[in-house]
Amino acid sequence: MIRQPKLSDVITERLESMIVDGTLSAGEKLLPERELASKFQVSRPSLREAIQNLHAKGLIERKQGGGTFVSQHLNRRLSDPLLALISERPETQFDLLEFRHSLEGMAAFYAALRGSANDSAALRDALDKLNSEACKINADAEAEALGEFYMIMAKASQNMVLVQVMQAVQGMLIDNIKQNLAMLRNAYSAAGDDISIINNTIFQQRADIVSAISSGNPELARDASHAHLSYVEKTLLEINQKDATVQRSLRRIISNG
Repeated sequence: MIRQPKLSDVITERLESMIVDGTLSAGEKLLPERELASKFQVSRPSLREAIQNLHAKGLIERKQGGGTFVSQHLNRRLSDPLLALISERPETQFDLLEFRHSLEGMAAFYAALRGSANDSAALRDALDKLNSEACKINADAEAEALGEFYMIMAKASQNMVLVQVMQAVQGMLIDNIKQNLAMLRNAYSAAGDDISIINNTIFQQRADIVSAISSGNPELARDASHAHLSYVEKTLLEINQKDATVQRSLRRIISNG
């Protein structure tokens, strides 16, 4: 005789799957018990037992009077303090860009291969947000919005490992994006160049990624992602080289003076 699984175990598995695939993120608050029971169409005692199962596994945590949350510490082995130390070292800026080639290129490829129409719509909305005035004038706002953009792309890939890795390193990637954007904008401003030129180029590259994903072309999506990051990398290298040349010239002037 085949033993039927307990309803609470079925609910536990569903919630675990939502955590693994990124539907529920670290630190996210769960719906109130009544709403969650209604959503799963189960009794509150069964739901309560499932919540207890997750709590025993360390997957969720309760806050007195504040509700139930997905544990903040799910990704701790991949996050602070090691990643914070890495991200603070200037020499890792280009190492992170190289890492992003693999991570974002794979996310774009599988998002195009498996993503739904809803995923494409969410990516287009995220792209519109990146083109807002707030993002154009504020590197921090743009970096945060870009972090959301890449998270949506990772979830569209339907690769649970990729989603978890993206969540774990998202803070470090956002910091890297902030550094890159600040360097680009400062260099263009110092040279008296029109920053809108590079903004428009970068936006079009992101739009190409979304277009390839929406059209279901994995290779084109991956190539568009690589082309975008290569452009950023090349531009930053050129800026660093110019800065080094200026510094050498200044040292010569000072020594001759």
